[in-house]
Amino acid sequence: MRTHGLKFDVNCSILFAGLPLLRRPEAAARAGFDAVEFWWPFPEPVPADRDVDRFIAALDDAGVKLVSLNFAAGDMAAGDRGLVSDPMRITEFRDNVDVCAGIAARTGCTVLNALYGNRPGRDELAVLNLVIAARTAAMRAGATVVVEALNSAENPRYPLTSSHAAIEVIDAVRGEGAPNVGLLADLYHLATMGEDLATVLTSPYITHVQIADVPGRGAPGTGTVDFEAVFSQLAAQDYPGYVGCEYVPNDIGTTIENFAWRQG
Repeated sequence: MRTHGLKFDVNCSILFAGLPLLRRPEAAARAGFDAVEFWWPFPEPVPADRDVDRFIAALDDAGVKLVSLNFAAGDMAAGDRGLVSDPMRITEFRDNVDVCAGIAARTGCTVLNALYGNRPGRDELAVLNLVIAARTAAMRAGATVVVEALNSAENPRYPLTSSHAAIEVIDAVRGEGAPNVGLLADLYHLATMGEDLATVLTSPYITHVQIADVPGRGAPGTGTVDFEAVFSQLAAQDYPGYVGCEYVPNDIGTTIENFAWRQG
């Protein structure tokens, strides 16, 4: 399919999950990407300095740019979906903000993704934590914090299940004097929830875009989303950022199959 000259990065936390962490940037470069993104790549919110140094060195050695990084989100396998709204993990989140912003400053990463957490509703703690994260990101790295909606089928306790719900939170944070907060338009989650992608993509709140097909979260062309139309619209709108490939690979060791859609 035609990609209309858009810039793509690969999410190394899902596409190269079968490789050790420090080998994934090189694998992305071999697959033809000059940019990558990661979920929080360490098992703890505040890793040892040497582990951070090794992670950044792996990016540098591979010659790839880090364009997006998640804040620590807790134990995702156990159902955690972020720390932002959790009153029991305030210190954990804020300590992680400092580390994450430090990595962004060292790598030039300008998008930091804050998963909201499983506490229902928009509450004062979540807004305050996002304000702190946004101000730290701006001061340390000139970065923007993004908020995303997740689909309710796979994330039944996550309260932000539409672009509208995410934008309500973004507006609340901006209203507290933190303008560098935007929307992460994860098209897989939004399409799964039945949103019209053409309408979503016109939103001025969008800071970063991620893709996977529906259903199944596979590569573009494996499901029902008209990605050529998506790419054409983004290009026509002069979308300046990267499009993050955040889909489940057909074969975790075969880059040709995983990225064949880009060859059209």
